Amino acid sequence: MTNGSALSAIQEKLTGKRLNYKEIFSIMDEIAHQRLGTVLTTYFAASGYAKGFSNEELYFLTEAMINTGEKLEFKGIVADKHSIGGVPGTRTTLIVVPIIASAGFTIPKSSSRAITTAGGTADDMEVLCPVTFNKNQIYKIVEKTKACIVWGGGVDIAPADDELIKVEEPLGLESFDKILVSIMAKKIAFGSNHIVIDLPYGKHVKVHSLHDAKLVKGKFEYLAEKFSVKIKVLIHNTEEPAGRGVGPLLETKDALMVLEQSKDRPLDLEQKALNIAGLLLDICLKDSNQKLNDNITKEFGDGYNWAAYILSSGHAYKKMKEIIDAQGGNSDIISTNMKPGKYFKHILSKKHGVIKSVNSNNITLIAKILGAPFSKKSGIYFYKKIKEEVYVGKPIFTLFSEKEHNLKEAIDSLYNFPILEY
Repeated sequence: MTNGSALSAIQEKLTGKRLNYKEIFSIMDEIAHQRLGTVLTTYFAASGYAKGFSNEELYFLTEAMINTGEKLEFKGIVADKHSIGGVPGTRTTLIVVPIIASAGFTIPKSSSRAITTAGGTADDMEVLCPVTFNKNQIYKIVEKTKACIVWGGGVDIAPADDELIKVEEPLGLESFDKILVSIMAKKIAFGSNHIVIDLPYGKHVKVHSLHDAKLVKGKFEYLAEKFSVKIKVLIHNTEEPAGRGVGPLLETKDALMVLEQSKDRPLDLEQKALNIAGLLLDICLKDSNQKLNDNITKEFGDGYNWAAYILSSGHAYKKMKEIIDAQGGNSDIISTNMKPGKYFKHILSKKHGVIKSVNSNNITLIAKILGAPFSKKSGIYFYKKIKEEVYVGKPIFTLFSEKEHNLKEAIDSLYNFPILEY
């Protein structure tokens, strides 16, 4: 039976009133223990989307979400990163985590499954190894490798967030405030104290304008100060995927190609991962001992160059193999052996021209029709990006699926949901 104070608090929020910590905790506690029910949980999620929350309410929500679940604790500097979703084909985590761990910093990465895209980090990592572990198993993996890339739902971390995601997923909507709370609650509950937030904005991603991105950045910084953690928010305009693959297997293959330093690796994805890893190393170094700072400054100059060395030298790839092995996967896997779905269709250019724009929303929709993220070998592989030239009769992208009828439906849907403009 629903707690009366939780019900009253939801009614208050629906009318636009601000809630105190006790009221917010009562809602989070009911949701976390699955006592609120789908209808009332949806009403609460909708109230946040429509009315928004004050900064103080955001703090209360984050605190309550943390306190109604398990917490993990690690010693010293604990690094983490998070990319605000909405950009398909941009799987930087699988590159950043082994770079940071190779540098000697602890980075236990709790990741989500897909909410608004065709694959979350947990969906992608699951291509390589299991991602569902309990608290003690995570401690053992991190003790062995200084890192992990696991599904947050495997541990009772901020359980209210997982219930809220379930009611938001059918609409494909998350409010900025909900994104903030979800990220910060899980980072802090997982023991992180040095965090980089990758915040893209653009026409077809979650945050549409620089103005909105700056507002979100300010709220992240407010919450970081309240919880005494170090944070850097990396704002940038994004109009297309950084990688060439969309869907769990194809995105993971892109990341492995970068780690392997393959000649035909996606360089935009590599650059994006290095930017994030470099910034994260910089903020970790600021709280490290002077000897390490002096050595890194003398040899590399800054975190970015240090990250670039770790990647190019093969240390990051070696570390990723260790993580895969510790999580029970096959660490001998190589990108060339990763084959997408057996049903495919090359989409050919109908004219000569230059790619003008990419519609990320339609990419996600088509990839989901193909079967992603549940069908891990389904997705889209791009041969051309913005400003690149296309020629009549030459492939611009390929659709892959594990089921023939999904492929046919995706092909038919391209007319109404075009991916590229050229």
